[in-house]
Amino acid sequence: MQVAIDHAARHRQHVAVLFLDLDRFKHINDTLGHPIGDKLLKQVSQRLLANVRRTDTVSRRGGDEFVVLLSEVERLEVVTELAESLITILAAPYRIDQHELHLTVSIGISVYPEDADDPENLIKDADIAMYHAKESGRNNFRFFTADMNRKAQERLFLEDSLRRALDAGELSLLYQPQINLRTRTIVGAEALLRWYHPRQGFIPPGRFIPVAEDCGLIMAIGEWVLMEACRQAQAWREAGLPAIRMAVNFSPIQFRQQRVVGSIRHALDATGLAPELLELELTERVVMRNAESAAGRLRKLKDLGVRLAIDDFGTGYSSLSYLKQFPVDNLKIDQHFVRDIRTDPNDAAIASAIISMGHSLRLGIIAEGVEDQDALRFLAEQHCDDVQGNFLSKPVTGEQLAGMLRGDGAG
Repeated sequence: MQVAIDHAARHRQHVAVLFLDLDRFKHINDTLGHPIGDKLLKQVSQRLLANVRRTDTVSRRGGDEFVVLLSEVERLEVVTELAESLITILAAPYRIDQHELHLTVSIGISVYPEDADDPENLIKDADIAMYHAKESGRNNFRFFTADMNRKAQERLFLEDSLRRALDAGELSLLYQPQINLRTRTIVGAEALLRWYHPRQGFIPPGRFIPVAEDCGLIMAIGEWVLMEACRQAQAWREAGLPAIRMAVNFSPIQFRQQRVVGSIRHALDATGLAPELLELELTERVVMRNAESAAGRLRKLKDLGVRLAIDDFGTGYSSLSYLKQFPVDNLKIDQHFVRDIRTDPNDAAIASAIISMGHSLRLGIIAEGVEDQDALRFLAEQHCDDVQGNFLSKPVTGEQLAGMLRGDGAG
């Protein structure tokens, strides 16, 4: 790379670095074994070598990552053409033993002298661009940009800060009340994670939860949320307040872990909370990703005595044949259908259909995101069971919700 850069500097040319990562290669290794994976890597190598110029260099960086060095580049169009060509060539079927395998690739590209002037930073920038290609749906390529570097620095900052946040007590929970439309009383509360950074202030969950999932922190954070929510719910009970369910969101990674049942049992045992007062919320996409496996895991959770709810219902792709097999208690209508329920006939029709279908399956229905009186009136007319949203109450502290349950001024 250094020789190519020096040559390009003398001849006013470009050098391009293509960072290639095979999409979902781990799945092939895990299901068919490493010998098949090794043969696949060799075939990928052969295709790469056969489809670059004689002046280019192909290397395997490790695992399922490859780096291609394009030297003596006079027109950047050549880089784009090669990236498009490699995506097509590597997507063609692979015959290995008795298997026909299909593979796609994500490619990040950096260019000398525009992006960096040394090998280390060119590879780093191409690596960053490759991750953006993956985030954009895989099986494509992205050129490095300064904005990508800014986002990468922000991500690194969030990851480093998040590792300290749990021990430093920067994470906390707020609770949004869930109101029964028939009795007009609080019947539940959803635990909502908040992060207040000492210098950055409030950091929205949408910014830090994906980082926690990618860097492996989501399990520790999820277990802390579960324990803290159970502790708060039990504290309300010990204070003599009405029994309400505590709803806790579960991430896809948490749900797929083998220890998920044990972690829930531990939280219940450690806090003394009755299992029927804990409700686990799983999104529709999570439970439908592998419906048969999910059904078995849901039954194990149900055996603990906890309640189960499918969150964001209506945004995924539920099969009704599977839905009737899931041992769930509640469906939560996604807030996107609730927000414009009075002005968008389609949203109104979807919400009404979910309520009717849920009741026919003997499931409770919770509508989230209620922001005005019109939405509340519509949901009451459709006999929705429970509602939550800022129109009724913004998320509050545990002490504030206790005041609501007592009916005193603190609520």
